[in-house]
Amino acid sequence: MGRRPKKGSNFIVQGGILAVAGIITRLIGMFYRIPVTNIIGPEGNGYYAAAYQVYNIMLLISSYSLPLAVSKLVSARISNGQYRNANRVFKGALIFAFLTGGAVCFFILIGAEFFAGTLMSEPMSAIALRVFAPTLLIVAVMGVVRGYFQGMGTMIPTAVSQVLEQIANAVVSIVAANYLFSYGKKVAAILRNQSYAPAFGAAGSTIGTSSGAFIGLVFLLIVLIMFSSTLRRQNRRDTSKVKEGYGEVFHIIIMTIVPVILSTAIYNVCDIIDNGMFNRIMTMNGKGVEKTSVWGVFTGEYKLLLNVPIALSNAMSASTVPTLASCISSGDKKSARKKISAAMRFTMVIAFPCAVGLGVLALPIMSMLFRDGYELAAGLMHIGCINILFFSMSTLTNGILQGINRMKIPVRNALISLVVHVAVLYVLLTKTDLEIYAVVIANFVFALLMSILNQMAIHKYLRYRQEIARTFIVPALSSGIMGLFIFGIYKLCALGLPNIVSTLISIICGMMIYFVLIIRLRGVRKEELYTMPMGRTIARVAEKLSLL
Repeated sequence: MGRRPKKGSNFIVQGGILAVAGIITRLIGMFYRIPVTNIIGPEGNGYYAAAYQVYNIMLLISSYSLPLAVSKLVSARISNGQYRNANRVFKGALIFAFLTGGAVCFFILIGAEFFAGTLMSEPMSAIALRVFAPTLLIVAVMGVVRGYFQGMGTMIPTAVSQVLEQIANAVVSIVAANYLFSYGKKVAAILRNQSYAPAFGAAGSTIGTSSGAFIGLVFLLIVLIMFSSTLRRQNRRDTSKVKEGYGEVFHIIIMTIVPVILSTAIYNVCDIIDNGMFNRIMTMNGKGVEKTSVWGVFTGEYKLLLNVPIALSNAMSASTVPTLASCISSGDKKSARKKISAAMRFTMVIAFPCAVGLGVLALPIMSMLFRDGYELAAGLMHIGCINILFFSMSTLTNGILQGINRMKIPVRNALISLVVHVAVLYVLLTKTDLEIYAVVIANFVFALLMSILNQMAIHKYLRYRQEIARTFIVPALSSGIMGLFIFGIYKLCALGLPNIVSTLISIICGMMIYFVLIIRLRGVRKEELYTMPMGRTIARVAEKLSLL
């Protein structure tokens, strides 16, 4: 029999649970965006994208980093038995969330026209942006509760709340987008401006975001109430003499979240810069009419699908931060290095086949999912699928550096990468005819540089060297072989079967081929399977097939 995983490997299981929930929510998000996109069209998607990018920045300022910061601070105190101080961090973070979330909510309500019209050059997106405002306060509070549970060592409340949030988001978005699009048509007829229909439709989609966030928060509060007696018992067991005042807690929270905000802000500012530069240069080149639709395809189809596998790295990062904080707090760098290795291998084992599969089957998948713009989306995916690897890696390594208390390093690396990214994008947009493809290439440069700089920093501070063969070479080789097979399978099936059937058969066959190859080539070992969600079931299947 294979060895049982050590207790310390639990973070992979917890990260896997969060990753599964992340992928489920991204899949739900992808599938509900399909009817929404078909309702509001590429123009409506463009308005939604502009509003969402401003919302993302405001979310970032108010609360985006709170789950990570709270989980890190709570985990460090729990590992030292300081349950009362962990509780003070939680309460202090809640106060902080109400203050910052309320402030940005008010800021968006009164400044929607400025952000949409002046900053994003999409004045019609102000309608959707204003609807986003209440969500900022809800998500701020929800982020603190999620971070508290993650710091306590469980990702399950976060995972379940994410799924519930996305289900509610999907249902309300479709219904509201359809209703408000029809209402927008009436407004458009009165004001003689056809853009009101997609603009109101985009606003309907944002109502879903607010509704989903509210449902997720309600669920988390119910769970928190159910476990309140357990938390009180933990507080009574606290024998530590260190007592942190709320002033100290606020200071620690601010000092923890500011570097995280800055590094994450650069990712989001990158999107705003991309959108702004693209809109202005396309307008200067006489293509201002089509810019909104093109950007709608880029965000509403290409990036929507691209972000599904990247959800894994976000989950692994969320799981890695508190467990690394605990290791560093206790001075156990050896365990920290082992956890980094396991997290990176787990991420790459998933990222490589996703990148190859989406690259090979880009056109059939896009045409299966979307009615308009799918050819452009497929073209973007053909060259942009490699971004899955480097955005996954940069996201995970950001979390690793934050977990080992090197908070400023991701900020510095992101700034360097952003400067290079903007320079590359400007040259490609002004000196070539690549247009939206220039954005994809510039994003690749950003993620690649971030990954390299972060890896160098991790090596410097932990004397850590990433294992190459099983982390990168075996998944790459297995994915490459899988890609050749699914290309042939799809072509063969397409001779007599509808596209949707041929695509699904190719995807299922690809998953089976990769599963066999990654295990036979020892990319994943038996004891490593045990640390993954449903790992024992997967190991039993592999044994019955004589793969282990």
